[in-house]
Amino acid sequence: MTDKGFTIAEAADFTRSLGAVQALNLDGGGSTAMAVGGQLVNNPSDATGERPVGDTIQVLPARAG
Repeated sequence: MTDKGFTIAEAADFTRSLGAVQALNLDGGGSTAMAVGGQLVNNPSDATGERPVGDTIQVLPARAG
């Protein structure tokens, strides 16, 4: 199996390349799931798949006006 993703240093470099001046690193363990448009877009590493976890970080577009 080949791991995919960034090391912390690679993530920092990539985030800076996008113009970020602040960032937050969250646990990337087995309960980590990413959804876009309501669809799961990653493969959680737990054998049972996605786990119910009550915490989220949401990135939403700014409101106009």
